[in-house]
Amino acid sequence: MRFVWAVVAFVLATLLIGAGIAQRTIFMGPSAQQTEVSVEESAPYLLIDGAVLRQHPGNQTMLIRGEGDIFAAYGRTADLEAWLSNATYNAITPVENGGTESVLVEPQITEDDAGADGETDAEGENDPAATDGDAADTEAVVEGRNPAGSDLWLDSFSEPDQLIADMQLPEGMSVLIAKDGTADAPEDIVISWPLDNSTPLAGPLISAGAAMLLLGVIMYILAIRYQRRGRGPRRKGIGPLPPTEAIDIAVDGAPERKSIDAGTAEPTEADSESDADGAENSPKAERRALSVRRRFSRRRMLALPALGVATVLFAGCSSDSWPQFGAATPTPSPSPSVIAPENQKPPAVTEAQASRILLKIASTLEQADTDRDIDLAATRLSGAALDARKTDYTLRGSLTDRALPAAIPTDAIEVLLPQATDEWPRTVLVLSKSKSDDTVPPVILTMTQQDPWSNYKVANIAEMQASAEVPTLAPAWLGTSLITENAAAFLALAPAEVAEAYADVVDAGEKSEHYGLFDPVATNLAQSIAESRAAVKQGLVDKGASETSKISFDIVPSDEPPVALATLDSGAIVAVSMVDSETIRPTSDDAVIRFGENPEAKALTGAEEASKGVVTSYGLQLFFSVPTQGSSEQIRLLAVHQDILNVKVIK
Repeated sequence: MRFVWAVVAFVLATLLIGAGIAQRTIFMGPSAQQTEVSVEESAPYLLIDGAVLRQHPGNQTMLIRGEGDIFAAYGRTADLEAWLSNATYNAITPVENGGTESVLVEPQITEDDAGADGETDAEGENDPAATDGDAADTEAVVEGRNPAGSDLWLDSFSEPDQLIADMQLPEGMSVLIAKDGTADAPEDIVISWPLDNSTPLAGPLISAGAAMLLLGVIMYILAIRYQRRGRGPRRKGIGPLPPTEAIDIAVDGAPERKSIDAGTAEPTEADSESDADGAENSPKAERRALSVRRRFSRRRMLALPALGVATVLFAGCSSDSWPQFGAATPTPSPSPSVIAPENQKPPAVTEAQASRILLKIASTLEQADTDRDIDLAATRLSGAALDARKTDYTLRGSLTDRALPAAIPTDAIEVLLPQATDEWPRTVLVLSKSKSDDTVPPVILTMTQQDPWSNYKVANIAEMQASAEVPTLAPAWLGTSLITENAAAFLALAPAEVAEAYADVVDAGEKSEHYGLFDPVATNLAQSIAESRAAVKQGLVDKGASETSKISFDIVPSDEPPVALATLDSGAIVAVSMVDSETIRPTSDDAVIRFGENPEAKALTGAEEASKGVVTSYGLQLFFSVPTQGSSEQIRLLAVHQDILNVKVIK
């Protein structure tokens, strides 16, 4: 019967293991499903609607093949369409049966784009020679625009001949595919989605089969053992004993027998021991020991294959072959403390996008500063920041010991406040710092993107004050609004009035009507500017030039408009730029102003002296935290940066 149970166990083991292996082999479904993108007519750009990639659940893998460099980027659909608005491209959209269709989109030229008479208007729109940063409709139709390097993309990929990109685009996102904007975009595109081909019963089936196999081996060994025990010799029991009788203890002596062989001696004690050893090493004993060893060897040979099969089967079972208990209960993420309004626009940039843009800006400026290439610097700077760089490059061309401008730290973005908008221009405020060097102060800056085809440019940049506290800001995923003149009524001081009020504090000090509006950090800076002016006057007195010359000072807002971004407490961070001028004029016709001890004046004017006077201009870039109207808080100075802008000879 034990043999029967062993056979049953072997049969069940075969069935269970075979079923488990079959689930992982012949019955296993495909690991992905694919869709090929077809294009009817070639074009330099290919826009794949995000709905095509969301036709099936799971991560999307895009395989693009073609000759030469292949470029792919994804971003907001509205942004991609704006970038392609004046170009010809193929739009790929989904169809009901799960496939795709291609539509060739031609640029839409409006009267505003082309002008009433097809000529350039007063603002320079439609000028083919217009530079980067002009209005969004600079060129009516564009050919050959390379999408690589644009700040508009949330992420981009580039590979030669073949590109594989994994992504998971949410609603409102699309993909742009191109080469260099001149050659036709690749058309061999396959999109795939993963399929759930896990077999959670394969592992238990194989495990149960291995256990049944081991049980069958045990039953088989027990059956053989039982059978061998049953085949052993059967001995009869001892018969009845004879009746007890008296024993005669008188024993006659044994008759003397002659030796059969006179030459045979009686066995000695040594011979007796030798016979005993021989009995132990007799052939019968050896056969019995060999039989025992063979039985143990057969048992090991039967057990080892069973254990080996089980080990191999267990090793081949991955996590997909077992039930996953509790895997479908993800840990809930914390809900945001700020709720976005219903009609909230998307933020201009994401955190990853802002970090990438900042790295590109810092790298470009580092190269431009090293080469003193103002044209390269102009691709990433504008306004007061660009004016300061122009002066610095001129000075370093003459003054070899002048240090390079401070680099923008990019190790960590402490604060990111993007404007929430789907239009242009777009403004972003960034506060970054260095993790590797504590001596480098954090830097706050504003950067603006004028149109879809322009990159972000830094307009205001300054070093944070040590005691400055950033006000409560909206999270980066929500963004904020750009405060215009019409929407500035709720602030304690309108953005356009902040620079004028602070200039009055610098000029009048405590006598200014705006003195109480600013915090001690701001008033201390104003006082230091006043003290530097007094030091210049005292220098003229010490040199005996106070009677032959006169000096005047004037600080005014620059021509650049202020940038104001709203905070969560209904206040605003306002970035302004100011120009502080110092004018020295001779008081007599015989007097002249010499630049002997002023190498910067020599380098910027190219002269040794000025007979009618000289004007030295300094640029100030300031960041203020302006509270809401009616608040008891003061306007706080967050950051400041000062550069020499120019030295002009009065003619």
